[in-house]
Amino acid sequence: MLARSLRSIATAPALAASRRTITVAVGNQLNAATLEVQRTTAPKAKAPKETLTFGTTFTDHMLEVDWEQGDGWQAPLIRPYGPIAMDPASSALHYALECFEGMKAYVGPTGEIRLFRPDMNMKRLNSSMKRLLLPQFDEEQLTKCLKELLKIDRDWVPQGDGYSLYIRPTGISTHPFIGVGASLKAKIFIIMSPVGPYYPGANYAPGIMPQAAAGQMGYSQNLWLFGPDHEVTEVGTMNLFVHWVNEAGETELLTPPLSRGDILPGITRDSILTLAREWGECAVVEKNVTMPRLQKAVEEGRVLEVFGSGTAAIVTPVSTINYLGKDLAIPLNGTDGKSGKMAERILKELTDIQYGLVEHPWSVVVN
Repeated sequence: MLARSLRSIATAPALAASRRTITVAVGNQLNAATLEVQRTTAPKAKAPKETLTFGTTFTDHMLEVDWEQGDGWQAPLIRPYGPIAMDPASSALHYALECFEGMKAYVGPTGEIRLFRPDMNMKRLNSSMKRLLLPQFDEEQLTKCLKELLKIDRDWVPQGDGYSLYIRPTGISTHPFIGVGASLKAKIFIIMSPVGPYYPGANYAPGIMPQAAAGQMGYSQNLWLFGPDHEVTEVGTMNLFVHWVNEAGETELLTPPLSRGDILPGITRDSILTLAREWGECAVVEKNVTMPRLQKAVEEGRVLEVFGSGTAAIVTPVSTINYLGKDLAIPLNGTDGKSGKMAERILKELTDIQYGLVEHPWSVVVN
């Protein structure tokens, strides 16, 4: 299925996986006190922030820490940004034994650097690594290492509304083994990229076949559906929210649940749910909705707005959904006519927190 929004969406079936538990011996714990720093002798010139496009410019330094079965985590290292040496048989290259996080740093009102809910990102990275039989790490210690990296590259954090430093923590298997199994070697590395407003400048250009196909049809994203009933799941790589009046006449903010395992436990998603519940202005529910139900609600005028959420774009309104060849118009009733009222309010509340314009425990200052 396709949708035209300020983004557009297409659909595809999702898969559910079985679970089993296998223990990976960690050895020495990751320890920020052993952090080593190698500063660059050739700092890069910084481009004007107005020219930044997503994920194309990188800071002077990166963080990496290696792990090996038996020895555990080695001393973390901040070094000049550059290539990573890997055995060509590394499992990450052959079986995709890798995972990553997306998070951001912001410049606050007094020039301080701020992170948004970094504990949640580290927790989710650990969960992803566990699923791939990669070693667990001390989340607080890795956060301390990240803060040191940010202090060194603080001049790379662009200042201004919509500007931030995108942070990409990544875990990979470096075990040279042509086969699938628990890794005997692994690495965590963190790279950082200054970014501006996400969508301008083709920052969200199609990069994989389904999205490219949607783009060729005039839609900017795919809305993924699950099963024969066409349950709504995610929009592209974003969580999906529907603000509507259900069949019983109750106003709800609805998003698909995490219980099946095919929905990303988004940190922006969790933040939106928390804020909306604090407001108490409508029911906030996590439950499945089929596309036929959503189509009927649109046709009956019960859909107030639809939007996606994620780290990069925060909130993205949807203006049109194409389902089975038919365009469904979604209201954009905000003050600027480009988004719904709830999406507009959520975006302002979250960005005010992220940039430190309001005091909130989710915003963590890098001292």
